[in-house]
Amino acid sequence: MHRNHNLQDELSELDKKHFLHPTSPIQQQQEHGPAFIFTRGDGIYLYDLSGKKMIDGMSSLWNVNIGHGREELGKVAKEQMSTLAFSSNFATFSNEPAIRLAKKLADISPGDLQSTFFTSGGSEANDTAYKLARHYWILKGQPNRKKIISRTKSYHGVAIGSTSATGLKPFRDFTNSLAPDFLHVNHHSSDSLRELIEKEGPDTIAAFITEPVQGAGGVHIAPLNYFKEVKELCEEYDILFITDEVITGFGRTGTYFGIEHDNIVPDMMCFAKGVTSGYAQLGGVMLSKEIHKGFSDMSTGTLLHGYTYSGHPMACAVALKNIGIIESERLIENSKRMGKELLDGLKAIQQVYPIIGNVRGKGLMGAIEFDNKNTAIPLAPLIVTEAAKRGLICRSVVFDGQDTVVLAPPLIITKEELYQLLNILDDAIKVAKKNM
Repeated sequence: MHRNHNLQDELSELDKKHFLHPTSPIQQQQEHGPAFIFTRGDGIYLYDLSGKKMIDGMSSLWNVNIGHGREELGKVAKEQMSTLAFSSNFATFSNEPAIRLAKKLADISPGDLQSTFFTSGGSEANDTAYKLARHYWILKGQPNRKKIISRTKSYHGVAIGSTSATGLKPFRDFTNSLAPDFLHVNHHSSDSLRELIEKEGPDTIAAFITEPVQGAGGVHIAPLNYFKEVKELCEEYDILFITDEVITGFGRTGTYFGIEHDNIVPDMMCFAKGVTSGYAQLGGVMLSKEIHKGFSDMSTGTLLHGYTYSGHPMACAVALKNIGIIESERLIENSKRMGKELLDGLKAIQQVYPIIGNVRGKGLMGAIEFDNKNTAIPLAPLIVTEAAKRGLICRSVVFDGQDTVVLAPPLIITKEELYQLLNILDDAIKVAKKNM
């Protein structure tokens, strides 16, 4: 333990000096060092350098769907790296894991989604979708179709295009030079979308992009028939319909992909995160049969878009094994069952605390929203701090005046583990409310 204490001090100082953390308060890091230095994961749990055991109530970044410590994925990665760790996929070069994964994705995806452009993650996937949509219209002889419409409270990543598409203003305010031709519309109103399309001119709109459930923006679930109405609008005005399934894909909402709840087939579908459960960096964009045929028929030169790690052999091999585990262990069904238990548990907590204004969830995505009109500061960050003290990782969302705690545990979670999570959350709310 003494050795760990010394190591903790050493690593903390090195962290402060050399590691600029993503999406983290720099001042907090410099004053206190890293909040946790994790050393091991097992199932739904993470363990830090001091041995503290934490329920990973967020699947880390919504992505560790099959849980931590799965040696099967390490074995597959080792085997692939021992034979072909990397090869380029430019100039029509290819490799078997990428080909097999592209075929598997076509098999499990909604409708006629057929072909995949691989990326290293979600931000790249979204940026790729915008570029492919615009290039598609260039090939179709309609180069003025370049505007991308997204929803308020949406999150699409942090590359320059995906930052510009994100409907959370603080992310856009981070930089003083956004990409042009990105528009935002009320996240729950199809009428607002029609008004915006007609105002801008349908022949200037390339695509509409949406998350089936808005994750980082606060787990917002669209009203009944919203996506049906939006898809009809896109068809009416000949606008491409893109779904961002980076968070909602691979079982997170209780179906393979979130848009399946609405029986809608998008023209393009972005994915990442759960495709490998975080064990390797991978994302991509799927194209419908019609869009793929359009590219195949009209493109005569080189498709001048690609990442060094597009179709990375090891990452694709890991993804294939990960999807196999999701299927063989029936984790999508478990997500649906445990998602109902999670929502019921959140509703039970809501009955105890009048300050809770709303609870919501779909599959293993859940949120508690607090009515903070009479409080000086948001309650959610205080709850997250208290939960961490008690062994639970969750997240607060305070964008746009929200005061929300969100949860997204691994899809392997059991009923007993879920009740443990809910008990810690209940206790954290009680203490945070008392200490306000």
